[in-house]
Amino acid sequence: MSTISGSGRRLRRGAAIVTAVAFAYGGGVVTGILGSENPPPPRRQPETGLLDEAAQRIAAEAARPVDRQQLERAAVEGMLRALGDKWSAFYQPSEFDGYASALEGHYSGVGLWLRRSPQGRIRVASVQPGSPAAGVRIAAGDELVSVAGQPVAGRTVEDVVSALRGPVGSKVQIVFARHGRRYTATLTRTLMSTDDVTVQRLRGVGGAPVTKIRIASFTRGVGQQVRQALAEHPEQHRGGVVLDLRDNPGGLLDEAVDVTSAFLNGGPVVSYQSRADGSRTLYARPGGDRTTRIVVLVNGGTASAAEIVAAALQDHHRALVIGSRTFGKGSVQEPSRLSDGSAIQLTVGWYRTPKGRYIDGVGVEPDIPVDTTDPKVAEQRALEVLRGLLASLGGDTKGRG
Repeated sequence: MSTISGSGRRLRRGAAIVTAVAFAYGGGVVTGILGSENPPPPRRQPETGLLDEAAQRIAAEAARPVDRQQLERAAVEGMLRALGDKWSAFYQPSEFDGYASALEGHYSGVGLWLRRSPQGRIRVASVQPGSPAAGVRIAAGDELVSVAGQPVAGRTVEDVVSALRGPVGSKVQIVFARHGRRYTATLTRTLMSTDDVTVQRLRGVGGAPVTKIRIASFTRGVGQQVRQALAEHPEQHRGGVVLDLRDNPGGLLDEAVDVTSAFLNGGPVVSYQSRADGSRTLYARPGGDRTTRIVVLVNGGTASAAEIVAAALQDHHRALVIGSRTFGKGSVQEPSRLSDGSAIQLTVGWYRTPKGRYIDGVGVEPDIPVDTTDPKVAEQRALEVLRGLLASLGGDTKGRG
């Protein structure tokens, strides 16, 4: 086992969560979230139902009595397990506060996004640049084995995420595995902002300037940052835009719609149906950039809200999608506060793309498949495709009618 030391670095009812992982930017979860949580109900009155009866019997007669709060949590988690839905979750008050803060773009942690693989293992979805985790050799796809000396096998992603968070300056040891070999790293938690949008100016094939916009996750304000990147120095993307959604686990649905709006002049982005609200369609705002050529980079770590953006631009024939098939998380979660400040997150529906496609368990098929093992290969292919699109217009990025 190799040892590495490194120092370092959930929402509202109208803004669904669409993530598919768990973002442990200090810890978090990939789901698809609606925006602001439902308000808590009034504090419940004492009950005399079956659960209350069982709790009283355990407290009075069990050889090893358990704290009432532990029993309540176990009962809620048991109810959620009965749903058979891996995205439903229960959060203690502090856990949910940390989750919400991370989606707002601030948290104390180590810079990891986590997801559960189809085999049930907890894997790294992505590593935030500049974070404590980025200073060691952990990478997307690695399996997390233990956190703070406790194995992660059998635990929920949310529980593991909570273990990764902690006070600024405190340390946490993790063990991760890659290709059968285990590594140990000690990370120092730090207060971080997500900085989920990075802009890079590239020289396209043939010399035309290209702008690469990388979105790491859809936290609060991402849509505005993308619009700003397009508005500033438009001459810098005469050769087109590369929208990089690789290893993006998702985030806030309203931010995904806002990003899509930056490239459309209205039209549907995504629709879903819930028992509470019936059928609902979210539309792009009018006035987006309809002329700049776009390619979208995706891979197996592109999930949830990121898949919505890629599929919407694909369905509207606004962008070519390049890379490998995406993760395939097509469900929408909505968190609700409980009376004690804790929260439950429930799957409230499954989304459809503008053309009516369901993504859940299927993913988005790229227009141009590319081996995504080497990130540079896909990026170079994107530049070549943009060059071809530009050439087909006679060198003019402003479409001709």
